[in-house]
Amino acid sequence: MSEVVTGDAVVLGLRPARLPSRALALFIDLVVVWAAFLVVSIGLAFATAALDEAAAMAVSIASFLLVLVGGPIAVETLSHGRSLGKLACGLRVVRDDGGPIRFRHALVRGLIGMVEILMSFGVIACVASLVSARGRRVGDVFAGTLVVRERVPVGRTAPVPPPPPWLVGRFTQLDLSAVPDALWLGIRQYLTRMGQLDPAAGRVLAERLADELVARTGTPPPPGVPAAAFLAAVVHERQTRDARRVAPGVGWAGAGVPGSGGSGSGGSGSSGGAGGVGVAGSGFRGGVGSGAGAAVAAGDGASGRAAAGGSDGAGRGASSATGFAPPA
Repeated sequence: MSEVVTGDAVVLGLRPARLPSRALALFIDLVVVWAAFLVVSIGLAFATAALDEAAAMAVSIASFLLVLVGGPIAVETLSHGRSLGKLACGLRVVRDDGGPIRFRHALVRGLIGMVEILMSFGVIACVASLVSARGRRVGDVFAGTLVVRERVPVGRTAPVPPPPPWLVGRFTQLDLSAVPDALWLGIRQYLTRMGQLDPAAGRVLAERLADELVARTGTPPPPGVPAAAFLAAVVHERQTRDARRVAPGVGWAGAGVPGSGGSGSGGSGSSGGAGGVGVAGSGFRGGVGSGAGAAVAAGDGASGRAAAGGSDGAGRGASSATGFAPPA
């Protein structure tokens, strides 16, 4: 499966079509094209009956190229990669990055397909598709395209657990540009399944992922913070940045994080400001961004209300809400 990972660390899978489904789609397309070519040839035979042999041969070659080569190119261009056979089999031609194809992609596929499909009776295309890891024929390789399955059952994606509230806003200055998608995917898979892992094995895996993340960002976690909590906080920071890019007028910091309301030093009410979000006694106090985000993080706007139960009560609430206990 060709995987594209979004900013929310969600996998968008492009499942390549394999030889059987592609062969069936090609067979349907060839039947339609050859039927159209037969009808056109019969019509041209009556229309060119008065021409000499050389002119009739030129018309036949032109009709062959127009119908058998130009027809599939035009159909794939206008339908954005869905010919009649591919539509029937639930397939589609896309670019390597998952985008819709253009005329130049269909042109390269059609011209090379004339050799590897029509002239070799599909032998070259079959061999290339079997050898390729993603089932691509030679035309796909030169055109930079991929035939994928469109009708794929979508599974439910487990949500990433929210980060500990005492870590929200701690990594606003972290440079995440060097973190590859494969690492984001590994972190997300760990966070969604850490409750099913053996505690010792899960701790080792979290520390390994945290070390890789530190190597990419150059910033270690705060002292005493578990590796799993560090990973959850960094993933939340990336989601927050992506959300801000989508809706820059909304303050997303702290939103959706249970137990993050209330702070000893933060601004309260709708005025927002640079109120700190944290849990009393946690030893961490992170700055939250603009007003809307601070208002969400502050709950009902009553400053210090979440901390009224003392440090032990706040720690128990944060642990039950997020699955992470605050550092001792």
